Amino acid sequence: MKSLTSPIQSAMPSPLFLWRFKVLLFLTWGFICCKVGWDSVMRMDANLRNLFIYEAFLYYNPLLLVTMMVWLWGVNLWVFSQSNVSYAKVFDLDQNHLTHNEIWKCSIWMTIIVPSSMTAYLYLYSHGEVSLAASQPVLLYIFVAIVLIFPFDIFYLSSRFFFLRTMWRIAFPLQPITFPDFFVADIFTSMAKVFSDLERSVCRMVNRQVATIAWLEADSVCGSHSSAIPMVLMLPYLWRLLQCLRQYKDTKERTCLFNALKYHVFPEKWTSLYRPLWLLSSVVNSLYSFYWDITRDWDLSNFSRIFRFNKPTLISNLFYGRKWVRMRSI
Repeated sequence: MKSLTSPIQSAMPSPLFLWRFKVLLFLTWGFICCKVGWDSVMRMDANLRNLFIYEAFLYYNPLLLVTMMVWLWGVNLWVFSQSNVSYAKVFDLDQNHLTHNEIWKCSIWMTIIVPSSMTAYLYLYSHGEVSLAASQPVLLYIFVAIVLIFPFDIFYLSSRFFFLRTMWRIAFPLQPITFPDFFVADIFTSMAKVFSDLERSVCRMVNRQVATIAWLEADSVCGSHSSAIPMVLMLPYLWRLLQCLRQYKDTKERTCLFNALKYHVFPEKWTSLYRPLWLLSSVVNSLYSFYWDITRDWDLSNFSRIFRFNKPTLISNLFYGRKWVRMRSI
């Protein structure tokens, strides 16, 4: 029998060839960005080179870390799918939720766009185009904000709306707390570096201090001694504190109050008097959070007799399996 394959179909490249071609393009783009970025850094004066690199990463580090987080979230979803974990029901997602392949597509685009903007910033600034260089991070942040709030049905509208709605519920916990609410808020508490760099980046953009490496951080409006940074770092813990209090109001479970102790914060001024208290509270918070993660969140009680439970939980069953008892017939 003759083959029914049309000439057009036979002329199309195979999926394996297309995948290899895309990988080759991605690697070529990565090499070009590294080469242009390295040459741009080496063009700078040796005395200003460290400040030049520091400022570049100050603007782009938040989005670079978020990009890495999106990649890892795709890995989590892949593990869930391979393990037959119904994460869509756990996170209360609709039928249009993103799969790990779609999450990885988003992370690929983020991996392309963010370093490309950073490379353009390095190249333009090192070649004397300061105003054009200063516009690169500003345009990038505006682009990211527009993509998130774009109201039309492109680029996963339902998932973007779900994320924005979750962020609204986290910022204003006036309703019963759902699993996505405290899960995303808990992730925010681990993003201290992202929030601190984001605050300084936005501050410098608002005050038109982008691409001005000849500055003293201690005297700058957006320096490390700015009072806005501890306020920004406090927000995720304050949100989790309010969530725990809301959960206690709804469930009357005392464990919600104990969990709230992990997120107790107070915005005192940074002075020599409060520094020892701040260090002490940090140590106590870290130890208590470690205890809570071991005994409640991860349930790794089998690792230590100190944290052993009498009643097994769902997490312990998933980690260690169940002990089946065979009943003898009487």
